[in-house]
Amino acid sequence: MSMKKTIEEKLGTRFQPEWLEVLDESHNHNVPAGAESHFRVTVVSDGFAEQNLLARHRAINATLADELAGQVHALAIHAYTPQEWQARNGTPESPPCLGGGKADRG
Repeated sequence: MSMKKTIEEKLGTRFQPEWLEVLDESHNHNVPAGAESHFRVTVVSDGFAEQNLLARHRAINATLADELAGQVHALAIHAYTPQEWQARNGTPESPPCLGGGKADRG
């Protein structure tokens, strides 16, 4: 199973999200093709209602602990309640990778 699918299944099971998006952003970084090492997740769940941002991130990181200890190098997390998600009207874009590029090597 792909890493993207593994992440989707784990987050879907744990948070029962109203909205879940898992984007593989590895192609934006200096990694081999097919690395599946850099991801951005958006999780919209009622379960976040009583949690601050840090607690939400910790819960997602704990859910994906095995993946983060292995193949996944970077995880951008966007965790919202349904009300926050509606007010935001979407997820912000990830910033461009600024280091480790082949062009940086002399």
